[in-house]
Amino acid sequence: MNTNKRLNEAYTHATPISFDKDSKFIIISDLHRGDDSLSDEFTRNQVILVAALEYYYRNGYTYIEAGDGDELWEYKDFPVIRSAHSDVFTTIQKFFLEDRFYMIYGNHNIYLKNPEYVKQNYYYFYNEYHGRKEKLFYGLKPVEAIKLQEKHTNNEILIVHGHQGDLANDQLWFPTMLSLRYFWRYFHLIGLQNPASPAKNQMKQHKIERIYDYWIRTHDIMLICGHTHRLKFPLPGQTPYFNSGFCIHTKGITGLEIINGQILLIQWRLKAKEDGSLTIIRHIMRKPQNIADYFSSNKTQKGSS
Repeated sequence: MNTNKRLNEAYTHATPISFDKDSKFIIISDLHRGDDSLSDEFTRNQVILVAALEYYYRNGYTYIEAGDGDELWEYKDFPVIRSAHSDVFTTIQKFFLEDRFYMIYGNHNIYLKNPEYVKQNYYYFYNEYHGRKEKLFYGLKPVEAIKLQEKHTNNEILIVHGHQGDLANDQLWFPTMLSLRYFWRYFHLIGLQNPASPAKNQMKQHKIERIYDYWIRTHDIMLICGHTHRLKFPLPGQTPYFNSGFCIHTKGITGLEIINGQILLIQWRLKAKEDGSLTIIRHIMRKPQNIADYFSSNKTQKGSS
């Protein structure tokens, strides 16, 4: 299916959320939470993510998980993932209970398109300590896309995972999933990479980005994605295609913050202090840019008139 068509579909059915200069969002993608085994690359950054989310919770942010949060291709049993990363889910639950959490599904957790799957796996979890079922994300409704709509203007930001129109990871996701679960999952431990993954394929990365650039220019809509694991933060005047990066890098996790009507690229990572102890820091990788500067003046003026 044509990428342009898939993005149009995602935009049409996107969940709308209004925002203004007082709104705060943190957008993180591609965590790929697994079962805490050797093949679970997220494990090394679990503590960093918890520290970051605690910061965002205390400071009133809304957390948007932009796809591939849980690695459901490699690990088919979500209860195992939840148990392996219980601290992460306990922290996310605090956002959820205050209506400050949105989950976008990507190709690696595309099972979340199925409401019945979500109901059976995400509504409740079994608390082994208390020996009973308890609510986790009761009523969770994962979506394919979110449309941030700025109050007083016509400016819009579309947030998707970024697999839309990527043949191997969209229309042919099931055979691709099988090859990962029963073959590449084991071989990437010894350095062999899955050629179907855009994260490991520079040609696929650039092709996806070129197609998305065309869609953005055609519609004058800012686009935020994950999927390629390739950070992207353009300056005003350039095509507003942003990529939040990923959370399985040895150097930490990355994400995009929206605050005070601005967008900025951040990284959370471990840092050694002078006394040799370790601390977790928030590092601004790209300085804040005004969101309004990425849109045509005609569009902004029309919405504010």
